[in-house]
Amino acid sequence: MFNPDGILYGRLPGFGLSKLGHRMAQAAADELQQRSRPVSALRVSPLQRTRESAAPIAAAFGLEPVIDEGIIEPTNRFEGTKMKLAVRKPAYWPYLVNPLRPSWGEAYSSIERRMLAAVEQAFDSVESGDVVLVSHQLPIWVTHLSVAGERFPHDPRKRRCALSSITTFERVSADEESTDPAADKTRRLVEVAYVEPAASLQTAATDVGAV
Repeated sequence: MFNPDGILYGRLPGFGLSKLGHRMAQAAADELQQRSRPVSALRVSPLQRTRESAAPIAAAFGLEPVIDEGIIEPTNRFEGTKMKLAVRKPAYWPYLVNPLRPSWGEAYSSIERRMLAAVEQAFDSVESGDVVLVSHQLPIWVTHLSVAGERFPHDPRKRRCALSSITTFERVSADEESTDPAADKTRRLVEVAYVEPAASLQTAATDVGAV
């Protein structure tokens, strides 16, 4: 993204991709094409940077992106500020009282619910083929933590979710290999892959959050 001042942009309008960001988004689209898998649908967060990130994927597969509010960036009290400066201001300190929720924005549990619902809806929206969802770093990471059965509180600097990275989930039966008709066939999500197609471009990027 084009963000030379290091602003926490959150859901603010007007933050699009830089020239480098467009190259990184193209790298993600190229990676998806190289997989030689059918992509049947493309669902995108409504924010400008995600819509621009989705453009090369839409072009590669001839798809019309569907705007999905369920995969949008979380709300954040520090939106529009420089995080390092904001935490030094007493006016912002009440928002820091509970990092486990977190108290400065949308609760992790809320992000989990809407992301899992969006993923399930994406699976159900097509009869066959893959669905690509273009979202943001924290929602993607919370989905990973949920599927992996890990705790939500974490150090944001340690998220494994780089710019233009691709995290792949599949939906399987809880006991899909069993031949027992009485076996539990409840569907669940599993994470099957994570790649960073734009890794070679990361060192020149000014932002670290995925799109």
